[in-house]
Amino acid sequence: MTEKTSQRLARAQMGDDIVVPFTVEALDVRGRVVRLGPAVDEAIRQHAYPEPVSRLLGEIMALAALLGTALKFDGKLIVQVQGDGPVSMLVADFSTPKYIRGLARFDEEAVARLSAEEARDAGALLGHGHMAFTIDQGPDTERYQGVVEFTGSLADAAKRYFGQSEQILTHVSLAAGPVSGGEGTQWRAGALMIQHLPPASGGGASQKALDGWPHALALVETVEDHELLDPNVSPERLLFRLFHEEGVRVFDPQPVEWRCNCSRESLRETLRRFSADERASMVENGKITARCQFCSRQYVFDPAELEGAGKAK
Repeated sequence: MTEKTSQRLARAQMGDDIVVPFTVEALDVRGRVVRLGPAVDEAIRQHAYPEPVSRLLGEIMALAALLGTALKFDGKLIVQVQGDGPVSMLVADFSTPKYIRGLARFDEEAVARLSAEEARDAGALLGHGHMAFTIDQGPDTERYQGVVEFTGSLADAAKRYFGQSEQILTHVSLAAGPVSGGEGTQWRAGALMIQHLPPASGGGASQKALDGWPHALALVETVEDHELLDPNVSPERLLFRLFHEEGVRVFDPQPVEWRCNCSRESLRETLRRFSADERASMVENGKITARCQFCSRQYVFDPAELEGAGKAK
């Protein structure tokens, strides 16, 4: 068996929590496939979200992984949706090189009142609002943020963002849901994105890209949700099904891992920014208790260790 064949077979059996870049040079297309298993399952089980909220969280985490693994620098990508629906906020952040987390805020009673059809409709769950994409390269740099209107679905908003801010022909598919297997039912999420390859000289899409784009779009629109979620359909097998006639080049997978970067030290500094009176109102049984919204980890502080700081100016 040649080294090339061995590598190809390994990719054909790729597991979960990976992002796989690819190109289809014949169509002037590049793209990425996301496959999340334990990473998204862990985030959802931290909070025991109802299924409609879990589905949204899985999709936005897949989107954050899709875009975050493309960062060429150390930093963080934050994708956040705020709307006027039963789910008021949805956020996922990706910290280089591979760490992802996410959370949702919602009205439990309002979500429970939705019909079965509405419960699977992101527009009904999130309502109208905006989606923000924030890139944070650390304390010594200025944050970049792009904001687009949110209506319809997370995938639609992401396509709108690329069309408005980067003017790149882009298609995004997102899926999330519970999948039954040998280890019981687990949450999974997946994503597929294609973009046209900008000409090296700049100045807009080439005629070749414009000619190939409708064909590439027609192919990826045949992908169904279960193909993005099925652990038995590897990203390479999916891409071969789509582009075997045109030829697809698959690159090494990039790993993704659920991890919360909260810490006692960072939370202590946050609490020290409150005034003494505000901190006094948080004291119960002689202690201040705070919980991380992402991972539900609880931290307990002695009020004395927070003294000597006033509200941040």
